[in-house]
Amino acid sequence: MTKVLLIASFAPSLVNFRGPLIRSLVALGHEVHVAAPDARALVGASELASIVTAHDTPIDRTGTGVLANLRALAAYRRLIRGIAPDHILSYTIKPVVLGTLAARLERVPHRTALLTGLGYVFESPSLRARMIRLAISPLYRAALGGANVVIFQNPDDEATLRRLRLMAPAQRSIVVSGSGIDLDRFLPVPLPEGRVVLLIARLVRAKGILDYVAAARIVRRRDPRITFRLAGWFDDANPVAISRAEVEGWVKEGVIEYLGALDDVRPALAACTLFCLPSYYEGTPRTVLEALATGRPIVTTDVPGCRETVRNGWNGFLVPAHDPAALAEAILEALGDRATTERMAAASLSYARDRYDVIKVNADMVGGMGLAA
Repeated sequence: MTKVLLIASFAPSLVNFRGPLIRSLVALGHEVHVAAPDARALVGASELASIVTAHDTPIDRTGTGVLANLRALAAYRRLIRGIAPDHILSYTIKPVVLGTLAARLERVPHRTALLTGLGYVFESPSLRARMIRLAISPLYRAALGGANVVIFQNPDDEATLRRLRLMAPAQRSIVVSGSGIDLDRFLPVPLPEGRVVLLIARLVRAKGILDYVAAARIVRRRDPRITFRLAGWFDDANPVAISRAEVEGWVKEGVIEYLGALDDVRPALAACTLFCLPSYYEGTPRTVLEALATGRPIVTTDVPGCRETVRNGWNGFLVPAHDPAALAEAILEALGDRATTERMAAASLSYARDRYDVIKVNADMVGGMGLAA
């Protein structure tokens, strides 16, 4: 029996995003272990409890100090030594860099790095981002050089790392369609009456939330019957977090309705007419895939990760990032008449089934890792 270890920095992602992949690996006869901070409690309370072994890792996903990273590397090495896996799949920045390095040092035979998005450090043109990128590039180069395969969720991220020479020319890589979407869980729902725009995202500026609010003001001045809703959790530790006071101000102004942090996004998706994500960079946005599977037109930004989810004018519209006026115009066009909205909704559902079915995506990942039957 092959022993597989998945390493993450955020335990809920193991259940919410990697559950179907884990079940696929178990169905193929592999012994699966998962690791993240607080993974034992969270995974133990989920439907995965009976099929995986969960391990806690004392890793601060936001810490950047040298000593903290050295301690994290040592912790990953102890974890790997105790499990002795045949395959390791690491995803999100810290596990990809430190987990893959630890796996290489511990001589794990098969090492896979999954890049779910390059984020602020690689996408932002700011001086701070460039300085951080300069500092971490050697670590990326060493970690990815020790991976047997690197999996990307969009072609732009792959091109960026190759352009920056953080991957060797001969480094094996594949591109998959995000994390995929479970089409048995996210089912199509007829469009509701009225016109409701929805954004679900972590409440940070990089998700384009300020642009969304600005666009809502523009749209509602022209047609106050269109409702804008926002759902997501506050990330207070993030330096570009949206504050509670800001959200409360928007609600008081009447420009948006705030739904809170949702444990189940399906009712909110069912109640919306159009899904909007004006993000500045993504791997492949999970919320957009959920909206596609529900059968909703999409308005999103023409940036890495987002642009793959929309065929412009077919199932929605792509707009430039940081452009509330263009965002407002796209929303108004998508909601301009019911026939257009319904046509785009049907196209989104077709796109979800053709490209983003989690069964197809996981088959590509498992095959790329060399773990298929």
